[in-house]
Amino acid sequence: MSLAAVLPLAFVMIAGPQIISAFFFATSEDWKRESAAYVLGAAISMTAVASVAYLAAGGIESGGDDSGLTTLDYVVLGLLVFAMVSVFRGRKDTEPPKWMGKLQSATPRLAFVLGFLLLGFFPSDLVTSVSVGTHLSEDGDPWWHVCVFVLFTTLLLALPALLVGAVGERAERALPKVRDWMSNNSWIVSEVVLAFFVAIILSG
Repeated sequence: MSLAAVLPLAFVMIAGPQIISAFFFATSEDWKRESAAYVLGAAISMTAVASVAYLAAGGIESGGDDSGLTTLDYVVLGLLVFAMVSVFRGRKDTEPPKWMGKLQSATPRLAFVLGFLLLGFFPSDLVTSVSVGTHLSEDGDPWWHVCVFVLFTTLLLALPALLVGAVGERAERALPKVRDWMSNNSWIVSEVVLAFFVAIILSG
């Protein structure tokens, strides 16, 4: 159940500037190289952060209380609440940051660095990756489940480029509309997923 429970958190990972950047790269001139570099950077940082959390949680003694929750459960709950507040506070930021206007002319190197930083160290993504690694470790799941989570997240992040590769110009025309919709509504999806995960931990 642990792996199935954390997979929906992939939608939280890509919500916001993460997926919007992927749309920009998918519609650029050198979209193949830039999209690949962006996803690779994201995969490396997510794997590193979640793995460190997984290993660190494995070395912590975690006793339970009368509610059945352990110390690590409370840590994860605290991180999730922080993520929910962060997502809620950013719900009105529907306009892409000004720096995104430069992504159409970005290089693969810049795309790699952006993917590494956004998916690894953006506040909501950082706490989500730590929550995933900690929860999987506490439940005794093998480390490769972290890799499955990262793989699923990067697949979602690569969807804009995959659509351009499969459908071509039709996808390029549709992507801006999808990007705008996700910019306006992704915070709702994120909050629902985070609340779902909180409920799973509390029901423990």
